[in-house]
Amino acid sequence: MPLRRLPENIVNQIAAGEVVERPASAVKELVENAIDAGATKIDVVMRDGGRSLITVTDNGSGMSAEELELCFERHATSKLPDDDLVFILNLGFRGEAVPSIASVSRMTITSRQKGAENAWKLSVEGGRKGAIAPDGGPEGTRVEVRDIFFATPARLKFLKTERAEFGAALDVMRRLAMAFPSISFTLADENRTALRVTGAEGDLFDGWLGRLGSIMGRDFAENAIRIEAERDGIKLAGYAGVPTFNRGNAMMQFMFVNGRPVRDKLFTGAVRGAYMDLLARNRHPLLALFLELPPDQVDVNVHPAKAEVRFRDSGGVRGLIVGALRHALAENGHRASSTISGQALGAFRQQSTPLPLQSPSRPASNWGRWNEAMQQHPSSGLAETSAEFQAPLDTSSPPMARRTEETPMQAETARALEDYPLGAARSQLHETYIVAQTANGLVLVDQHAAHERLVMERMKKQLSQKAVARQMLLLPEVVELDEIAANRLAERAEELAEMGLLLEPFGVGAIVVRETPAMLGECNIKGLVQDLADDLGELDTALSLKDRLDDVCATMACHGSVRAGRRLSIEEMNALLREMEVTPHSGQCNHGRPTYVELKLGDIEKLFGRR
Repeated sequence: MPLRRLPENIVNQIAAGEVVERPASAVKELVENAIDAGATKIDVVMRDGGRSLITVTDNGSGMSAEELELCFERHATSKLPDDDLVFILNLGFRGEAVPSIASVSRMTITSRQKGAENAWKLSVEGGRKGAIAPDGGPEGTRVEVRDIFFATPARLKFLKTERAEFGAALDVMRRLAMAFPSISFTLADENRTALRVTGAEGDLFDGWLGRLGSIMGRDFAENAIRIEAERDGIKLAGYAGVPTFNRGNAMMQFMFVNGRPVRDKLFTGAVRGAYMDLLARNRHPLLALFLELPPDQVDVNVHPAKAEVRFRDSGGVRGLIVGALRHALAENGHRASSTISGQALGAFRQQSTPLPLQSPSRPASNWGRWNEAMQQHPSSGLAETSAEFQAPLDTSSPPMARRTEETPMQAETARALEDYPLGAARSQLHETYIVAQTANGLVLVDQHAAHERLVMERMKKQLSQKAVARQMLLLPEVVELDEIAANRLAERAEELAEMGLLLEPFGVGAIVVRETPAMLGECNIKGLVQDLADDLGELDTALSLKDRLDDVCATMACHGSVRAGRRLSIEEMNALLREMEVTPHSGQCNHGRPTYVELKLGDIEKLFGRR
């Protein structure tokens, strides 16, 4: 077949494959055009998740009849007056979006310039342009996109559900709304208005915080730290959440470069580095950062979707982000450990070898017989003691390191328990850490982290046996969530029910929980549901929850474990230590943190200069 030039409509459809992947992509491009046109109010309406209709209406500068006809031509743009791809000052600049969308849909644009006598209207169907005609529309521009991808039916097969497509568009709108707090945005479908934010006036930081609070949640606005830094002409501003206000994934981390929402690995790595010593692994802070730098210092022409950027001085940008975040967090009251504390912690070491699942032989005693029973039936021997973990707190004694008087029999039993790998419980520090004495040192156990692992292993065992016991809530709990997060949970309700969590939709953006896994006892249901929704946001939608069993069980176990601040008796502490010794992977919690550290007698003597 001879070499030939492809028809223009085929070229546009090929370009549409890169620029317009789904209805949300069309929304992004059209809203960015409205922003570039100076609009202060942008309204978007979608039908059937954008399949049948997308309309974008703005009050921007509008277009003349000549400009309206030209905008459907490829690479026709008003945003590169000097034909310079280095100094890009607008969101759009390639001139591909409108013709690409028009080539795969039925598109109509009605536009009227400010002060013009009338508007002009032009329709294009599958790339075939109609005749331009005068119209009576208001100042600004209205774009209607009907039957998207009708000209490329194969692309329709790759679209997700209406709810998922609308959710993707909602995410796009939220990001743009964060970047431009002075602009009013709305997004609606045939049933409701999912996003409505009004333009802010006055101080930019106040406008950002108000806009971020309305989108990321009021809790974020109450727990955010102001970020402001500058280095070598590069400015960084925005807000970051305090370390204790975190999520199970990085979906609430937003980065904007010169007003453009981007997804950049450099940014993700910088945030992880800044919070590295303040957050547990697999926990992520919430933040929104706005980077302003000269246009010649960043390349936004990396991909037609314009979601990726390249920095000329990537190391300097990363250093600015890490430094600004660390400084702001330190100013908020977080301090580094003292030198003496560092030396003491350096003497502790995490157990490097797994605990034996079968304990060595012990002298015949009540505890020895109890341990033999534990080896044969690891969980049955702890049923009563484990249930007591969820009992109401005893507030009769003041919070302090607790050490009860021992009877001679208890002292003898404790000495026998010192031969176990984790020793005999002696006390509880700050109602958080168990201090156990071993034959040649001591062990310090994080009671919450340890019990997390135990609960998780029990849950996995019950799931493998398809026998997860559930407890009905006396009063079902309603949990308000982000609409997208609530939809994720509703779509996985059947799978969650198999894991012991019975929930169902409760209106828009809410979930009602009726039953929870019995082994969790009294847990923070709101926190559990929020973290599960975050986890589902990161899971591959093609995978079942059983395929990601460890992730889901870890989240549930975290909310059903003995909490820091819970007073335990000596018997409860010893029961926890013994169960750790017969539970696989008990040396680390579900988040990768150690559950205990061991200090040998020789290490203690080194601390005091005895050797």
